[in-house]
Amino acid sequence: MSVLLVILVGALMQLALALHVRNTLISCAAEGARLAASEDRSLAEGEVRAEFLAEASLGGYPVQADASMTMVDGAPVVVVSLTAPTPVVGLWGFGSMSVQARAIKEIDRG
Repeated sequence: MSVLLVILVGALMQLALALHVRNTLISCAAEGARLAASEDRSLAEGEVRAEFLAEASLGGYPVQADASMTMVDGAPVVVVSLTAPTPVVGLWGFGSMSVQARAIKEIDRG
């Protein structure tokens, strides 16, 4: 009975860790998208910022960033994607999880 309880608690803690990693990646991707969407910034700067924040927030966890431009209802939108391994045992894992964040690109109309 106690072995089952230990396994259940361990699985719950691992689920909480996986959700923490996912939420942190979403937050870092959003920050990178906001930076890249600024009028005087580039997509590369948004990628670097998102990747740096994710790796710093997760203690060196390997993260790959990618930024692109798209159009939504005629407005330019920056999309920043972060990809990282899915944590299965502690922070070690296999497979990958990807998250995206978007921000409307600022345009100088003056």
